[in-house]
Amino acid sequence: MVKKTIIFGLLLSVLDTFSQTSAPKFSNEFLAIGVGARALGMSNAQVSSVNDVTSGYWNPAGLMGLNSDFQVDLMHAEYFAGIAKYDYGAFATKIDSNSVFGISIIRFGVDGIPNTTQLINADGNIDYDRIFSFSVADYAFLFSYARKSTKIERLTYGANVKVIYRQVGDMAKAWGFGLDAGIQYRTLNNWGFGLMARDVTSTFNAWSFSLDQNTIDVFNATGNEIPDNSVEITLPKVILGVSKYLNITKNNKFGLLTEVNFDFSTDGKRNVLITGDPISVDPHLGIEANYSKLIFIRFGVGNIQKTTTIFNNDQVTWQPNFGVGVKFKGISLDYALTDIGDQSEALFSNVFSLRFDINKKTISQERFR
Repeated sequence: MVKKTIIFGLLLSVLDTFSQTSAPKFSNEFLAIGVGARALGMSNAQVSSVNDVTSGYWNPAGLMGLNSDFQVDLMHAEYFAGIAKYDYGAFATKIDSNSVFGISIIRFGVDGIPNTTQLINADGNIDYDRIFSFSVADYAFLFSYARKSTKIERLTYGANVKVIYRQVGDMAKAWGFGLDAGIQYRTLNNWGFGLMARDVTSTFNAWSFSLDQNTIDVFNATGNEIPDNSVEITLPKVILGVSKYLNITKNNKFGLLTEVNFDFSTDGKRNVLITGDPISVDPHLGIEANYSKLIFIRFGVGNIQKTTTIFNNDQVTWQPNFGVGVKFKGISLDYALTDIGDQSEALFSNVFSLRFDINKKTISQERFR
């Protein structure tokens, strides 16, 4: 209850930010968390190697790696000691031998937030019956299309059309639209190269606010600015990826995939390993070992930042990630342990995802008796 009340207070300042800023840093940041326990266990290093239904998020060009007629992926995670819920679902299907279509849905939300703006009644007394709850949620709908190049062998490309809906109870909502584009190229000796351009044309969120008079009076009394309808812009980000797959043993029972990604953000100086204005570079590394492509162990390093200690010394911090997975007869179960911000054990998140490969049934030509 106390934590969610604090969140409500923070939301007031967020609403004020939206009313003033057209291109805030970290706009639509819920889309930067990542999807799929496999990817989260590898610190989101996926752009060049991803080849399943989650490609709709990481790099739509990877959808051409689909090895079944249909594929479904589901994920659930909880952040900040269970206060925030993060859910993801995706579906992809082959159109023909040269193209794939996919749909992805993402929701990140906090539910049951107490609204105390009407706590004081007209007589100036506290009335707890005037407290009601609301939700703050961000939704993203990604429609993906991938195609195999007919001119360059082993080159695939794809694009996303993004529709975004964000809601703050009955007080505010926003609709947004944007585009992503990506390519992948794989060599015969198992090198992979990928490029993903997110929000390539910039993504626009149009915010509208509908505050009742009582809430406006509370905002005025507490010194909060009344937000106006505005447009929020998410600037482009480019991600480059390089990966390599190695067969460790001669019988190909043990394999190792290593990938490194470099995120180039264009929204100003960020606290990452390579800072700049307006471009900053954030590297992250993932490793996946497998046995017969049935059992998987994953590690990752990301969120590399330069910080200053209490003794005014500079240091570099990083976020470790770990994951495991099992794949059997078209069903994949993955788990990842992630640490949000590396601040306390309460912020460790357990992430599970489940993926299904579905093939069309072949109709038997046997005679029915």
